[in-house]
Amino acid sequence: MADNGGNVENNQGDAPISKKAQKKAQKEAEKAAKKAERQAEQAAEAEAEAGDDFAKDLYGNYPLIQSQNKIERKIYRVEELTADKIDQKVWIRARLHTSRSKGKQCFLVLRQQQFNCQGLLCVSDKVSKPMVKFAANITKESIVDVEGVIAAVPQPIESCTQKDVELHIEQIFVVSPAEPRLPLQIDDAARAEGKDDDDSSLATVGQDVRLDNRVLDLRTTTNQAIFRLEAGVVQEFRAAMKKRDFVELQIPKIISAASEGGANVFTVSYFKNNAYLAQSPQLYKQMGIAADFERVFTIGAVFRAEDSNTHRHLCEFVGLDMEMAFKYHYHEALDVIGSVFNDIFRGLRDNFQTEIQTVRRQFPSEDFKFLDPPLRLEWPEGIKMLRDAGIEIDDLEDLSTPNEKFLGRLVKEKYDTDFYILDKFPLCIRPFYTMPDPNNPQYSNSYDCFMRGEEIMSGAQRVHDSKFLLERAKHHNIDIEKIKAYIDAFRYGAPPHAGGGIGLERVTMLYLGLDNIRKTSLFPRDPKRLTP
Repeated sequence: MADNGGNVENNQGDAPISKKAQKKAQKEAEKAAKKAERQAEQAAEAEAEAGDDFAKDLYGNYPLIQSQNKIERKIYRVEELTADKIDQKVWIRARLHTSRSKGKQCFLVLRQQQFNCQGLLCVSDKVSKPMVKFAANITKESIVDVEGVIAAVPQPIESCTQKDVELHIEQIFVVSPAEPRLPLQIDDAARAEGKDDDDSSLATVGQDVRLDNRVLDLRTTTNQAIFRLEAGVVQEFRAAMKKRDFVELQIPKIISAASEGGANVFTVSYFKNNAYLAQSPQLYKQMGIAADFERVFTIGAVFRAEDSNTHRHLCEFVGLDMEMAFKYHYHEALDVIGSVFNDIFRGLRDNFQTEIQTVRRQFPSEDFKFLDPPLRLEWPEGIKMLRDAGIEIDDLEDLSTPNEKFLGRLVKEKYDTDFYILDKFPLCIRPFYTMPDPNNPQYSNSYDCFMRGEEIMSGAQRVHDSKFLLERAKHHNIDIEKIKAYIDAFRYGAPPHAGGGIGLERVTMLYLGLDNIRKTSLFPRDPKRLTP
């Protein structure tokens, strides 16, 4: 054989292979062989565990629940897992919020609406290694049934609402699995925005992403609390109305003429004619008064075709409206309105502290302050406060949003209240059915209510005399034929009356100190959003 300088030829007679390359190839072959051996061992071990898994009946995926069986089982709520139940064995149904596997242990956070708790699986004589592995691989947001023993913890679990206990899991079943790729992470959506600490570099979720994936976004503990408190506003309003002998009426939403006048109305096809979505239940509330109900209220959708992409405007919102007959002065109604608001504020403060504190963890705010009876200012007083603070404004000029907010700050500084009523608005900026002030025809018997410097209710004494109402409608260039039924309602005698309309989403937003009404609208409708 010829000397080739320490190289050898391959069996195809190609270029020689160096000894260094030979050693490298040999090492790679040995490495591959060892990897294959390990994989074979792991597969054998897994097969053995599966074949001899003593806990195989204690975990897994439920078949699709089609009401095949009735299971008699007490299911506890996550919020019920408290220190007084230590050592009790319980079942819960919750979402898998997060999981973290470490060796023979798996830590889970189980979430149910506003509440969450820590769960723990640890290999033992009751929990097998495959069971821990199964739990670690459940996708986030899946719904699970879990049985476990409530156990004390050596120190509070600050990341959970149930801080004093954890659940030592003995059974776990997936009820409804979630897909592995989520369009947003619940932790990101629940993170405090703009928080100036070590977490400030972590992701938060933008408003459009939230609203595009609203069902997921609504699962955060904050949103669960917001909409429970919003339901509380409705609950307290209805209770306050019933306590004062108001009758709840169901008002039409499809009407023959724009209820507020103007162009900000949605037109809909109504057989061979056009109809409109109600901008307010105003006309029908008044007709209820003319029909001798005396005190009425309604709760329902209100539609405004306003091309306003602001923090406080929606094209559809929920109105809490009331109207009442009074004897001699519209302040009889205004006194009722003020007391109703105070009932709502007290009810929220006393009955919804869990929700308030939950929201504050993500969106910090100060306690909402109010006076009893509420502060009432007249228009000239408010204008004077603004002028004294350097704002140039005409006596009969409507308040801009910045001036509203500024006046709210001035009122808070002077009177220490977040709620007040501004009375005697200029007549020229109010609707046609508003009663003029008999002592000064430039002003009117009308009022707005404000929370944290923003308007949340507009109201007035209404014109209840048909001839005067006709005169006012003509003054506003309203097509009389289209509101004939409304005017006719007052031709047969109607008591003097007053009322107002409250925006539910605004009340919730401002009570909680939030910055955008879309946070308090379940599925917002604005000029740019019609879905989901």
